[in-house]
Amino acid sequence: MYVTPPSRFSVGRDAGEQPRVYQVWRGTNVFFLQGRFIFGPDARSIFLTMLLIIAPAVTFCVFIARHLINDFPGDWGISVMVVAVVFIVYDVMLLLLTSGRDPGIIPRNTQPPEPEGFHVSNDTGVQTPQQFRLPRTKDVIVNGISVKIKYCDTCMLYRPPRCSHCSICNNCVERFDHHCPWVGQCIGFRNYRFFYMFVFSTTLLCLYVFAFCWVYIIKIGDAENLSVWKAMLKAPASIVLIIYCFLCVWFVGGLSVFHFYLMSTNQTTYENFRYHYDRQANPYNRGILNNFLEIFCTRIPPSKNNFRARVTVEQGLQQTRVPSKGFMSPSMSKPAGDLEMARKPVPWDEPRTAADIRDLEVGLGGLLDEKEGRITHASPDLSRDDDLPAELMEGQAGMHSRQSSWGHRTGTSESVDSVSVQTAALGEANGSDHATMSGAH
Repeated sequence: MYVTPPSRFSVGRDAGEQPRVYQVWRGTNVFFLQGRFIFGPDARSIFLTMLLIIAPAVTFCVFIARHLINDFPGDWGISVMVVAVVFIVYDVMLLLLTSGRDPGIIPRNTQPPEPEGFHVSNDTGVQTPQQFRLPRTKDVIVNGISVKIKYCDTCMLYRPPRCSHCSICNNCVERFDHHCPWVGQCIGFRNYRFFYMFVFSTTLLCLYVFAFCWVYIIKIGDAENLSVWKAMLKAPASIVLIIYCFLCVWFVGGLSVFHFYLMSTNQTTYENFRYHYDRQANPYNRGILNNFLEIFCTRIPPSKNNFRARVTVEQGLQQTRVPSKGFMSPSMSKPAGDLEMARKPVPWDEPRTAADIRDLEVGLGGLLDEKEGRITHASPDLSRDDDLPAELMEGQAGMHSRQSSWGHRTGTSESVDSVSVQTAALGEANGSDHATMSGAH
């Protein structure tokens, strides 16, 4: 099993040594068999779920079904054991199909989308980020009904209708239903069908075991002329399984009924709890029959992510150094962070590395020098000038320390101001040096 490492992608490798997509995956998913299976970060819960299914089922086969083989005429006794084994295998397979496949993850963008009306100044080539802020929501028409779609700060995209960002897996999932801790995976467009089949088959398995435990108790009472209570004392395994199945059927049976209602109205769990379509029109409801056909009879599209593909050098450059376009996140002006991710909003024009900061300082400094008619680096090295006042040296050091952490605290406008102040200070220092030299002559 492979857990996505937190380290950043390195672009210094040869093309043949580029890592695979699952090795640099930004979500919190766990991969198995070199990216062939993808699980949620809580994948260990699958083993608990399998234990809760297999342990009572094996107990039923050993202590109940084995004794019922000779209590039915012909091959009916053997069929009790065979059906139980088939139920177990079928249920576990559906569990793995639900938890081990891509639920419908939408690939992230490497850079935010450009807002409408964005342009670059023709005079200086400098972008004006303060004029552009992507809207938090957009309106799209679905079956003649206006639906709002939200912008995801983490994935840098506008989520399609019925898509939501899972804060556990850290992915945007298409037709997001919920994140199920019992299967350790998000339930979405590509695995909802298997999820419901798993829940419903588990309900049938509980009912099957529950029913034949009572059959076994009745068989004991008829064979030994005992009452039901005395027969139950002779089959303690049946009593345990009856209690266990009675408790479980309320949970999985309730889920089966609830999701049956959701499918009949073409809703997701997320939509049911958040939008309450009983109070407004549901744009996705196509009628009961068509809703069920959409869930069980439509072709499941292939995954939009090739987790085993090699990451190209261009993709690695985009991941490590996202080009700044001077846009601001829709949530920058809010004091709180992204509600679904519980993270502090970060401006998109924030430099990602120290190299970006140095490049920006040099570029802006050269631009200001050229505009004021000066030649960059024409002045002597002030750090080696013994006659430079201590106040200016301290101010220059303070400005350098502030600029080194500029990307973490301030925006583009503040950095331009700091570069302007530094340039002005250097100009004054040059003027004072020339005055001192003229006085000495």
